[in-house]
Amino acid sequence: MPVKISPVFQVFEQQYQDAKQLYLDLGKQIKSKKAIELQGKLSFLDLYVSLIAKIHFEKEGLEFQFLSPFKQLTKNLKKINHLKLVERGLKRREGRSGETFNSFSVYLDRQKKDLYNETFDLVVGSPLKTWEDFHVKSLEFSKGIKPLMINTAINQLIQEELEFFHFDQRSGLDSKAKRDTFEGLRRIIMLENLLINLGFNPIFVESVHSEIETLKENLKPWYANHLELQSLTYFLGQKEEVSNKYLQWVIDLKEEKKSLSSKVEKQALALFKKILV
Repeated sequence: MPVKISPVFQVFEQQYQDAKQLYLDLGKQIKSKKAIELQGKLSFLDLYVSLIAKIHFEKEGLEFQFLSPFKQLTKNLKKINHLKLVERGLKRREGRSGETFNSFSVYLDRQKKDLYNETFDLVVGSPLKTWEDFHVKSLEFSKGIKPLMINTAINQLIQEELEFFHFDQRSGLDSKAKRDTFEGLRRIIMLENLLINLGFNPIFVESVHSEIETLKENLKPWYANHLELQSLTYFLGQKEEVSNKYLQWVIDLKEEKKSLSSKVEKQALALFKKILV
């Protein structure tokens, strides 16, 4: 009698096939849009492996076995995403101020060229068998998983994400806490969507879901501002002389960051009071 494969594998299968096709596309030419899309797909595959590892808790190091071949690729895709956000910030600044920032633009172009070349070499230099092995392992560990096991594992993963959330009433959320909150909320949303997709009831009510989604979306401009300020500050730190237009840009970014931070911290405090018990 054949062993039944969990319905959650069907969700994995679609994401896996999409990710593999994006990977093959990047093997022809590195494009930021496809790289960012692949990063999103790999984030889901990473979550799926966490789910499998939680169910097969007796198998030590299971997550590492699955994901280690994709570790460097994931890092590079994340850097491409970050660089794209900084480039958008530069274009936005030039559009608003009517000024040009040629030296910073050249600096970003140089970074982009090196990163794209490195990522392309990484993709074409990696055997496609890595993807095939990943699929075989995922299929094998998806056999015989019962619905209750999936439901329990997802609940455990969500609880683990919640345990990382913390809010200091005196100092609020520092930059690391905001980044961790964004990543945690993103994973919680994916896990809740998995529950719903599989016919289970979500953990949080609809109104809380709406707050989770709102906070996650409001953390995006904060994160973009954080990366833009970080990149610009590092660039200017290498200069002996800095023109006023760059100094004013830094001042404006810091003011914007303060405003965005205040907004997300208020939302985070209100949300955490509801979901952290």
